[in-house]
This record gives sequence, structure tokens and C-alpha cells, in this order.
Amino acid sequence: MQQDSDKFLGRGWAFPPTFHRSDFGTSGADMVDAREDIEQSLQILLSTSLGERIMRPDYGCNLTDFQFEPMNASVVGYIRDMVSTAMIYNEPRIRVERVEVNQPIGQPALDGKLLIEVDYTIRTTNSRFNFVYDFYITEGINS
Repeated sequence: MQQDSDKFLGRGWAFPPTFHRSDFGTSGADMVDAREDIEQSLQILLSTSLGERIMRPDYGCNLTDFQFEPMNASVVGYIRDMVSTAMIYNEPRIRVERVEVNQPIGQPALDGKLLIEVDYTIRTTNSRFNFVYDFYITEGINS
């Protein structure tokens, strides 16, 4: 049973891709397994715009469309639904339990940062985890 679970959870390249060389002269890409692979997959999914991948135009989540939008309840609700839908259709290894979109505590809205918090369950192990994605609404050179 554990072997079937491992096959379903998968093994993939680490993100960002890094490479190593061993003492034995072999080299290769660094790999990640199970939960770490899922969370890196979610990171990639949320940072990819729809249409960005030529062979998978429906893969991604258009968070950058909201970079200059005022953050009101309607926009936050739309972002929450968009993130949830992207995960449901593109990450079959998990069951999305809850998606929350919040501003960091103690920071004004003008700081341009949203926290996207996702509670999910890994289907094969029935283990619950949470994932937090930091979305910067302003330019990419925030400090």
C-alpha cells in the first residue's frame, strides 16, 4: 500500500531546479518527494499565468491580473475562488479544504502583500497540511 501511495504522490525535480555532483562522478538534478513535491507544485501553479505554458494553456492562476486592483471583498473573493479552482483542476494529489486570502497582520494594505493560505489533504495518506503563498501586489523588487 505504501508503494502505491509513493507512486501517486510522486517524485519530481526540486524547484528552482538545482544540480549536484557526487563524489563518484555522477551528477543529476536534485529531486523532491511527497509533500515537498506537492508544495513546490503549488508554488509553481500559483506563480504561473494562464496561457504561459504553450502545451498547457489552462495551467496556472492569473494572480498578476490583480496587481493594480483595489483589494476589496469582491476582489479577494474572486482571488480565493480562482486559486481554489486552479488547485482542484491542476493538482489531483490533494483535496482543497479551505482557501483564505488575507493581508499580513499589522501591515497596511498599501504594503502590497497578500497571504494566500491553503488547507489541503493529501488524498492517499489522508494527511492534512497547510500551505502559504506570499503574493506581492506591487513590483517584484520589494524588500
